[in-house]
Amino acid sequence: MEINLGKLPFDIDYHPSDSLVVAGLISGDLLLYRYAAESTPHRLLEVHAHDESCRAARFIHNGRAIVTGSPDCSILATDVETGSAIARLEDAHPAPINRIINLTESSIASGDDEGCIKVWDTRQRSCCNSFNAHEEYISDITFASDSMKLLATSGDGTLSVCNLRRNKVQAQSEFSEDELLSVVIMKNGRKVICGTQTGTLLLYSWGFFRDCSDRFIELCPNPVDALLKLDEDRVITGSYNGLISLVNILPNRILQPIAEHSEYPVERLAFSHDKKVLGSISHDQMLKMWNVDELLQGSSTLVRSHPAASDSDSDEMDLDSDLGRSNTGNASSSFFADL
Repeated sequence: MEINLGKLPFDIDYHPSDSLVVAGLISGDLLLYRYAAESTPHRLLEVHAHDESCRAARFIHNGRAIVTGSPDCSILATDVETGSAIARLEDAHPAPINRIINLTESSIASGDDEGCIKVWDTRQRSCCNSFNAHEEYISDITFASDSMKLLATSGDGTLSVCNLRRNKVQAQSEFSEDELLSVVIMKNGRKVICGTQTGTLLLYSWGFFRDCSDRFIELCPNPVDALLKLDEDRVITGSYNGLISLVNILPNRILQPIAEHSEYPVERLAFSHDKKVLGSISHDQMLKMWNVDELLQGSSTLVRSHPAASDSDSDEMDLDSDLGRSNTGNASSSFFADL
């Protein structure tokens, strides 16, 4: 199943409980589709969300609204049913917005081109945390909900850990001599995996973020722009050469290439709410939706991981010192006043 989006897509997201998928385009447009097996996807909405490109798109509030971020530094909330604008926050960031992710039912995080990460509380209707974590663009963000920590990768070649409870950049890796492009947490919180510009996967042990504990080079030399966690042992990678691969972590090996999007780089990967559909986007302007069961039919059985008893995701294992770079956001922001 595939959808010709007509323009270069930057981001996709699936509805948390329904068969809906949203795409943000270089034109600033936001497209919403309903999909079903054995039928052509049906476009429900086309909204010109931003005057500049729509780099980030996420469903929020149990799928009732969509938030988008743009190089125009604004964040827009759009109603899923009507397509009307609920609220727009101008100058949400001091620089172009590159990533948005969901944290909880009532909060999101956004990252910009100058390395700033902000956390938005939809109940308080304000920015509640702001972290000047990096010197270059934020390429990806993920969230460890049990410890309330944000992990971010950046073009400056480092991984940061932002503690939301302490309002601190708690730890930051050393310069990896490579742009970090993507990040996931695996092994029940014990390992953090980062995709890089050279195609190397860097493995960090939780609590020991200063330097990576392992490197996996079999995907080189193709940059790994997208990582998507399948389970605690396997991750799906999207590479510059258009290949989508299934990779086992510890022991590290490529289980198999499972799809080829096109000859162009795979920019984003996402699962549907039931994990039966894998979505991928690339420079060919196509959103391709793959049947996950069919993709995994030929994959190897799950490889037993090596013991990692020394790793822990508890606060006691956060040995890297606080870096102390943070400031509280502007509580007067009323972006979510109408949500």
